[in-house]
Amino acid sequence: MRAMQYERFGGPEVLREADVPDPVAGPGESLVEVAAAGVNFGDIKQIAGEHTEGPYAPKGPLPRIPGMEVVGRTADGRRVLGYVAQGGYAAKTVVADRDLVALPDGVSPGEALALLVQGLTAWHLLRSVARIRPGESVVVHAAAGGTGSLAVQLAREFGAGRIIATASSDEKRAFALELGADEAIDGGAEGYRERVLDANHGHPVDIILDAIGGPVLDAALDALGYLGRLVTYGASSRQTAAGIDPGRLAVDSITVAGFWLIPLIAAHGAGGPALEELLDLAARRRLRPLVGAAYDLGRARDAHEDLLARRTKGKLILSP
Repeated sequence: MRAMQYERFGGPEVLREADVPDPVAGPGESLVEVAAAGVNFGDIKQIAGEHTEGPYAPKGPLPRIPGMEVVGRTADGRRVLGYVAQGGYAAKTVVADRDLVALPDGVSPGEALALLVQGLTAWHLLRSVARIRPGESVVVHAAAGGTGSLAVQLAREFGAGRIIATASSDEKRAFALELGADEAIDGGAEGYRERVLDANHGHPVDIILDAIGGPVLDAALDALGYLGRLVTYGASSRQTAAGIDPGRLAVDSITVAGFWLIPLIAAHGAGGPALEELLDLAARRRLRPLVGAAYDLGRARDAHEDLLARRTKGKLILSP
């Protein structure tokens, strides 16, 4: 079968097209004929050799086939969405049954792939970690991105009273407003607290979802109110946040929590009610996953280069 693989660790240049044997499903697994594979920063980390530990880390010797998200059909004809630790950049792959979910009519491959890692992350940030309650105010950093754009929409779906989006440009802030944010502001650390409070009618906020880290995370703590929750799930700024004084948290009973989806998938599988809810919302057009460019499988290197250069918008997909 056709596949993209890497024989050594490195950047996009190490990806090579190859003809490899078809995989064989074992007990509790399904062979999926891949219609589309999702492209993630996690794939780039895989081929760079950064994902080396944990139950869902790639296994076995090089060469390996990267890719974590696939849409396709099982041998019995079911249209499915699935998560794999590796092997998605291929015409066929094997997926554990607990990591598969049926794909409803009306949801395109690109939309479904946007809902797997990014959608589940946004769902768990709000439901499992922040435990959002109706009427609460939510700040979503990087709200025009894959996870942020879904978090804005899910916050509205889950009954948020006020949603404040942050983004780095006028265009991105306008997009966040289209998605349902009540206000969209610059997310820079300087003057952060003042802008957030002003966007929330002068009041501190209940929940902040942060994927930026560094000085922005430090500033965000000062914008939280009593029993406020800050959830960190990334550090795109590549800057280190200051140490947090426990006394600072105790004064207003603030919670700071972290979240990473992959250990949760390793423990419980990707399939289940959360992903089914996301797909149902998309099928009923209550959720708008952001779909970007589609590439032929043989152009996976181009997709990685475009993603690294920030030339893309929305979920990138590969078509075998």
